[in-house]
Amino acid sequence: MTANAPAPVATPAAPIAAARPAPHPLRSELRRGSAPWAGVAVAVTLGIALAGKAPRWQGSWGETQMMLNTVAALLGGPLAAAAGCWQGGRERRRRTDELRASAARAPLAQFLTASLPTAGWIVVGYGVVAAGTLAATWPYTSAGRPLLAPMLVDAAFLAAMTLLGHVVGRLVAWRAAAPALAVCCYLLFGIPSYGTSRARHLSPASAEAMGDMIPVWWQPVAAITWTGGLAAAAVLAYAARRRSTALLPLAAAAVAGVVVAQTGDGMWRPHPLAQRQVCDTSVRPHICVNALRPGLLPEVRNALAPLQERLDGVDNLPARFEDLVGEPGPDEAQLPMLTPLGWIVVRGELTDPEQYAWEGAAAIMGSHDACDARAEDERARRVDMAVTDWLAPVPVRQASERDTLELAGEAGDEAAIAHVEADRAVRARLAAMPDDERREWLSRYFATVHSCDPKEVPAL
Repeated sequence: MTANAPAPVATPAAPIAAARPAPHPLRSELRRGSAPWAGVAVAVTLGIALAGKAPRWQGSWGETQMMLNTVAALLGGPLAAAAGCWQGGRERRRRTDELRASAARAPLAQFLTASLPTAGWIVVGYGVVAAGTLAATWPYTSAGRPLLAPMLVDAAFLAAMTLLGHVVGRLVAWRAAAPALAVCCYLLFGIPSYGTSRARHLSPASAEAMGDMIPVWWQPVAAITWTGGLAAAAVLAYAARRRSTALLPLAAAAVAGVVVAQTGDGMWRPHPLAQRQVCDTSVRPHICVNALRPGLLPEVRNALAPLQERLDGVDNLPARFEDLVGEPGPDEAQLPMLTPLGWIVVRGELTDPEQYAWEGAAAIMGSHDACDARAEDERARRVDMAVTDWLAPVPVRQASERDTLELAGEAGDEAAIAHVEADRAVRARLAAMPDDERREWLSRYFATVHSCDPKEVPAL
């Protein structure tokens, strides 16, 4: 380089890109692996189970949440345990368990990082199904509201089962451990629900917090402490630095379990609306339905309208149909059953209005089961049946008589044929009466419906 040569110009160095921080392992676990699929599996399983029984819960918040609780416990619980167990054995299947043990993170942090995403996704799957189920029953309900506490109990139970399953997956080196654990959990939760002891309430599948009953304020706390305490104790006993810390949640779970088992049915109280009625006083007898189902009043009124038309002007009738728990009052008749849903009522409509009207007529006449003398007297029994069939004729009754006559004719059973013909003759005489005479006769008849003496039944 000569003395007159220009000095080289220094070029600035290219900036070094800042290194991006590595994503937290919890984020990777949430987005990848089996955790999202576990949530999908729970959502699909619970959704299919609920959809198959939709007529039994659509129309009542209580029935909806009771069915949601049942499928979450019997199907969601075993599935959550199996998903957690499968996730817990992942490192063993991949032969990376020694590498995991040498990581800098504490064992408890490693455990929670691997297990909580699965539990979170399962709870999300349950939440989606719960929201869809409540949305599906909303158009058919007319009173009350869904309860948040039972759904929180279900979500906590599913998370607890996932953590317990993860512990089993870490401890048991068997590829079939996950399905075997699911079967065991299904039996463990299902069998106690068929028992009658108070200990059955320890099974989440035996919860009775819905329907016409609601839980007392501390029941959700006790239920979450019972299942959550067991899960927390198992996790701490397995992964905590000081395993003695597992004694605290274990003690809490033990106390909660004793409270749940000892209290039993005392954890539920009647729904406030179940003690009230909504009535239509424009008809006679008045029609009252339980305040939990006021939307069914028009449906019931339409079904009983033909019966009440035939009773117009008749005396000695009950003042009303009542729909409360327990026996009706002295001047009341029991409204024919509207529950359980799926049999008599499906999505807010009566499945067989004619049969319902026949049951209403039988309710007005009272029960003669306890009156042996009246039930065994042929004349009184025939008059009772004739009045019921005239008030609310049903095709099933007529078809039954035709079948009886056909079979009796084939067998040559003259006594059975005479029996049916006599029933028809009494019913025909009642139908052929002039209206005023029939109203007067029915008034005398209804004055004797609670009598056990067949001689008091007016002749027909």
